[in-house]
Amino acid sequence: MQDVLPMIEQWRARGEQVAIATVVKTLGSAPRGIGAKMVVSSGGSMAGSVSGGCIEGAVFDACQEALASGKARLLHFGVADDDAWEVGLACGGMIDVFVEPLNW
Repeated sequence: MQDVLPMIEQWRARGEQVAIATVVKTLGSAPRGIGAKMVVSSGGSMAGSVSGGCIEGAVFDACQEALASGKARLLHFGVADDDAWEVGLACGGMIDVFVEPLNW
């Protein structure tokens, strides 16, 4: 979290909203571990990483949706899912990412 805090503070100072995505579960091969974070601003900026790139486009979109709706959601990606190859998850594992708008 320490690596993304400066960006959160910068975006909030500009009046932007912020969503945070956190890896909450992994199974098998996963590019980032539990607790890895990515933050997204309402202006479209991004910092941090939940996957080293393979699912970050889908997570970015989910963060924008969370900002628009004000609602959190749990995302699941895995090679057994039909969506896995679409979003680029080909590393042989499973990853759950919790996405939520920050309200502070």
